[in-house]
Amino acid sequence: MSPELLFQPMHKQLSSLLKGEVSAEELTRNYLDRISHYDTKLNAFMTVFYDSALQAAKVADQKRLSGEPLGALHGIPFGLKDIIEVEGQTTTWGSYALNNRTSAETATVVERLNGQGAIILGKTQSVEFALGGWGTNEFYGTPWNPWDLETHRIPGGSSSGSGVAVAAGLCAAALGSDTGGSVRLPSAFCGITGLKPTFGRVSNYGVMPLSTSLDTIGPMARCVEDVALIYDVIRGPDSKHPPTLQPPLDNPITHLRKGISGMRLAVLPDEEREVLSSVVNDAYDHSLSLIKDLGAEIVIRGLPHPFEAYRNMSSVIISAEGYSCTADLVDQSDLPIGSAVRNRMLHGKSYSVKQYLDALHQMDLWRAEFAAEMSDIDALITPTTTDCAIPTDEVDEQIIPAHFTRATNVLGLCALAIPSAHSTNGLPLSVCIHGHPFREAHTLRIGWALEQALDECSRIPPGLDSV
Repeated sequence: MSPELLFQPMHKQLSSLLKGEVSAEELTRNYLDRISHYDTKLNAFMTVFYDSALQAAKVADQKRLSGEPLGALHGIPFGLKDIIEVEGQTTTWGSYALNNRTSAETATVVERLNGQGAIILGKTQSVEFALGGWGTNEFYGTPWNPWDLETHRIPGGSSSGSGVAVAAGLCAAALGSDTGGSVRLPSAFCGITGLKPTFGRVSNYGVMPLSTSLDTIGPMARCVEDVALIYDVIRGPDSKHPPTLQPPLDNPITHLRKGISGMRLAVLPDEEREVLSSVVNDAYDHSLSLIKDLGAEIVIRGLPHPFEAYRNMSSVIISAEGYSCTADLVDQSDLPIGSAVRNRMLHGKSYSVKQYLDALHQMDLWRAEFAAEMSDIDALITPTTTDCAIPTDEVDEQIIPAHFTRATNVLGLCALAIPSAHSTNGLPLSVCIHGHPFREAHTLRIGWALEQALDECSRIPPGLDSV
C-alpha cells in the first residue's frame, strides 16, 4: 500500500473503503506495520492491540461485503490517549506507578467509536495524569515530534502520543483530552488539527480525570472535516455523565462549507502579541490577511482580562481537583511518579476550600462577562502557541506553554487548532479559533474556510513517507 494513502485525510480513506478500493484489514495492517517500524523512535504508543485490531478490521470487511449498514467511521484505525478506558486493556493514566493497571470498563467515547465501525489500534502516550503542556514523561519517555528526526523536540501535551501518531501516519485519527490545551497544544506542535469541544458536549465517562470541571475529550486528525466527522460520532447525551444531558444539539456537517463572509472575528490587540516569536507573529498576520480575503470582518478585541489571569486562575481549579483525583498516588513518595508532575499536583494540596470555591465562582463570573462583551463576535482568533516546538533539553517544567489555550477552558468555550504555516526548518505553526459555548458547528465552519485558504494540512513529515 502506498504511504500516501496512510497520510490521506480520514474522510478520503472512508471513501476508498466504501468503494472497495482498500479493505479495513489492509489499512489496519499497514498502520500496524508503520507502528512496528517507526514507533521505537517516536514512542507514540503505550500499548498496541495487534490481534484485536486485525480481528475488528476483518469483521468490518465482512460487514461491508455482506451489504450490512456501515457506520460513519467504518474501518478507520484510531489511537486512544492512555487515560481512556477499554475493558480488559491496560490504562495507566500515563503513570509508571499504574503500569499493570487493567481497565474494568469501556469509556462511552470508545463505545461510540466502536458502534460506528472504528478500529482501535491501541493506547497513545500521555503526560502523567494528563498534567503538562510540553508532552514530557519522565518514566515512559517523551514522544518524539516527527517533524525533526534529528533533534528530539517536544510533541506538546498532554495528549502527546495522539499528536505524534496522527502526524507521523501511525493512525488515521486519535482521541485526546483537553483541560487547558491538551488537544490543541500537541495538534499545534505536531502540525495536525484538534477540536476541544465545550465541556458537557462529549461524555467523560470512563476517562481518568484531571479536572472534573474542565476536562473534555476531543478528536485529533489531519483536517477540519475529519475532526467534524469524529466529533459528530462522540458527542451527545450520556446518562453516565450528567453534564452532557443539557446542551442543545448541533450538526457539525451541514454548514461546514458555507464560508465566513460577513462574520465578525476578534483578533489580538498589539499588547497581547508581545509574547509571540517573530515566526508565529508573521504566520498570525498571514492568517488574518486570509480571513479578510474570505470576507470576514476583523475586529481588534482581546478578552476582558489578560490571558495570564485566566491561566493563573485555572491553575487553582486544575491543581485542587487534580490532587483530589491523584492524592492516593502522589502522596506516596516511594512511587515512581515524575518529579515535575508530582510537584504540580501537590500544589493542589495547599489550596484552601475557600480558595477553590472562590476560583469556581470567579469562573462563573468571567463566563458571564465573556458572553456579554463578545456577543457581537463570531469567534476569537489567536495563535495556538507562542512559538514552534523546542528541543526537549530546553524544557523548563516551571513554565506552562498553554498561554492562549487555558482561557478557553475557563470560559467554557469550544476551540479548534489548525495548521497555519511552518518555520524555515519545517516546524509546524498553528492558529486557534475560540468559539462560543456549544457553537462547535460554527467554529468548525470558520476553521474549514480558513484551512482551505492556508493549505497546510496536507504536509507530511520528511523521512516518514516509506513503509
